[in-house]
Amino acid sequence: MVIETNITEMLGIKHPIVAAPMGPFYTTDLAIAVSEAGGCGVISHTALVSEILAGRSALDIMKEDMMKVVEHTDKPFGFNIRTSRNELEAAALCKRIPEFILKNPKLKEQCVYAITSAGSSKTLPGSRSFQKLKESGSQIKHFHVAPALWLADKCIASGVDGMVVTGGEGGGHQSYEKVSTMVLLQQITQKHPDFPIIACGGFATGQALAAALTMGAGAIAMGSRFIASKESEFHETYKSVVPAATAQDTVLVTGALGPIRLWKNEYSLHHDLVTSKEEKMAEEQGVSIEEMIEAGKKYELSYEGNITDGAVLLGQSIGIMKSIESVPDIINSIVSNAEKRLKNAATLVK
Repeated sequence: MVIETNITEMLGIKHPIVAAPMGPFYTTDLAIAVSEAGGCGVISHTALVSEILAGRSALDIMKEDMMKVVEHTDKPFGFNIRTSRNELEAAALCKRIPEFILKNPKLKEQCVYAITSAGSSKTLPGSRSFQKLKESGSQIKHFHVAPALWLADKCIASGVDGMVVTGGEGGGHQSYEKVSTMVLLQQITQKHPDFPIIACGGFATGQALAAALTMGAGAIAMGSRFIASKESEFHETYKSVVPAATAQDTVLVTGALGPIRLWKNEYSLHHDLVTSKEEKMAEEQGVSIEEMIEAGKKYELSYEGNITDGAVLLGQSIGIMKSIESVPDIINSIVSNAEKRLKNAATLVK
């Protein structure tokens, strides 16, 4: 049995499961594993502070990561670009990466999913090189993260092919509205029925996949569940947080782009939470380059294994996961359980 949806058909994948982008960290090995297992792996917008300071660019890193993916799998995959006002390389990535894909036949065939986040949904489709890529016969689809109803409206107005609807349960950056995925997904599917949607934030089981599909999504995206996999590049100490954690072990604090959900530790418990975008923008006016670099180092610190002093990005779904598993086992278990629950739900209709 397989679960066929508008998203599996659109992206040419076997299972309605997508890896959430998790920059600034490397997720290349993870992307390969997810795609090989029938989902859609995603290369993150990688920009570790140590590499940037050493003269490495996010553009060069993404090109290398893309070539590694097509060398190790012939399955569909995607990439992420953060289009925030604070991302100095966003414009270059939106211009140069489509050009790079267009010049490489394997990339053009396999790279079917472009997910932008944390900024404008207009930046990538506004790029002439991305327009040329789509006009060339590429099957690439552009999705943008929508963490609020009003942002979903903006996404559709900008002409995206689909949206990743992400609620406040998820790890990483969140919206100021703090609306749960359950409510947000209903809001957006009611206002924009039949629009291609991937649900994200709190998904880690077959139950969750079945629920998302019945609510109108065509797939789920998972971050924390894939961090806690054998194939992910995250340090083993980082991964070890998950099996013993509860859903109450995360907290919202101020991140680089706004509210961000982190695991509770010495770092996160000593950070406050901004209450509005206006407050955040005012705060940014007084932040120096040195302070931004020091903040970035905290994320890299946790990625390398210091989970006491670093910023550990994880969502509330860590309270559901009890083991570190391989990506194929994670995906197969989720899909199998979702199939059973969808079949059982169908028997309730008389």
